[in-house]
Amino acid sequence: MAPADTIISRRGLGGLGAAALTVAAMGAVKAAVTPAAAQTAPSGGTIKVGILHSLSGTMAISETTLKDVMLMLIDIQNKKGGLLGKKLEPVVVDPASNWPLFAEKARGLLTVDKCAAVFGCWTSVSRKSVLPVFEELNGILFYPVQYEGQECSRNVFYTGAAPNQQAIPAVDYLMTEEKVTRWVLAGTDYVYPRTTNQILESYLKVKGVKPDDILINYTPFGHSDWQNIVASIKKFGSAGKKTAVVSTINGDANVPFYKELGNQGIKATDIPVVAFSVGEEELAGMDTKPLLGHLAAWNYFESVDNPDNKAFIDAWHTFIKNPKRTTNDPMEAHYIGFNMWVKGVEKAGTTAPNAVIDALIGVSVPNLSGGYSAMMPNHHITKPVLIGEIQADGMFNIVSQTPGLVVAAEWSPYVADTKDLIGDWREPLHCGAYNVTTHTCGAGGGKKA
Repeated sequence: MAPADTIISRRGLGGLGAAALTVAAMGAVKAAVTPAAAQTAPSGGTIKVGILHSLSGTMAISETTLKDVMLMLIDIQNKKGGLLGKKLEPVVVDPASNWPLFAEKARGLLTVDKCAAVFGCWTSVSRKSVLPVFEELNGILFYPVQYEGQECSRNVFYTGAAPNQQAIPAVDYLMTEEKVTRWVLAGTDYVYPRTTNQILESYLKVKGVKPDDILINYTPFGHSDWQNIVASIKKFGSAGKKTAVVSTINGDANVPFYKELGNQGIKATDIPVVAFSVGEEELAGMDTKPLLGHLAAWNYFESVDNPDNKAFIDAWHTFIKNPKRTTNDPMEAHYIGFNMWVKGVEKAGTTAPNAVIDALIGVSVPNLSGGYSAMMPNHHITKPVLIGEIQADGMFNIVSQTPGLVVAAEWSPYVADTKDLIGDWREPLHCGAYNVTTHTCGAGGGKKA
């Protein structure tokens, strides 16, 4: 890791003003990792890599690109000579935005195709669906999308943002820069928005926001009739207090949501929207006129200006044979996760899951926003937090960025049931939900048998 990088404490607020720690701490993490004993790699001429993303249904708007970038990353690695002397073979399946089908497809990837690792899922409900399968069969899942936290599985590596790496800093930004005092928490009706909003509601109250100044609303996947909901948001924002919408709306419902904001004349200067699931790929299918000035919080934007990102974008356009195809945050998360998996396998000398799971802790690779991201003992990675403003060309103008990398808080300190929990998959704890007060390993993260 470059000496100039910093890591922002997971037990600070996690926002844009959190205290920074030097990366000397990462040296201690790496030193604590003992290389796993060599195990036998799968026989045969290839190493199979599972790709578990919806290519049809409501989430295809977001997930198809993640399948494509995985194919690109595997192609690049194969041109480097593969891994452990073998070619990587992608195995692509379509769970079709059907949450139970995710579990069925995951089981097939692990038991029939014998995939060494799986890269996939977008929604938390799809991840929750496959989680018991990966734990039962001791598979490895790399999950590339921002999520609600409150989970720490030994078999999952979370390369997307935890709430303190996206949601909390976004609220801090709106409070500080936009002077927002009234909040609409609008989400799709499933686990990620509901849990994220539980955390945000608690956080807002800690910051002195009154319950009457918080409006929470949920809609189904694929929701299209936004007229009444947007009207209620407009009315809520007319009380003489600066109001913002924190959006955990997922999938293709975003298109009519933003269109209705424009229809009712709601501009970013009136009621700004900060989105956690709208990136460049989603904007490519929208009329951006009503979106100008609205915000998104991610850990990467295509507009990041550095040589590593330029090389990635060029490689993407060459591979996909379309110079107009955008990049986005979950693509970068797969870029980071895939490169971490490659280094973990090389470090372990095998694709055997137990060896790779242990070897991945402490691995660091370049991210595309600047610097290196590291895999921490809680199976989450360090990430910078960026706030971007939507531009007419569908890109984001980066208006704020943390001075260093934020360490994920897998368990929220703002929720009573989880405030004392940490995940640490190293010995001697080897626990995903360790209570630092009672010194016991509880439910929710599991402990290695």
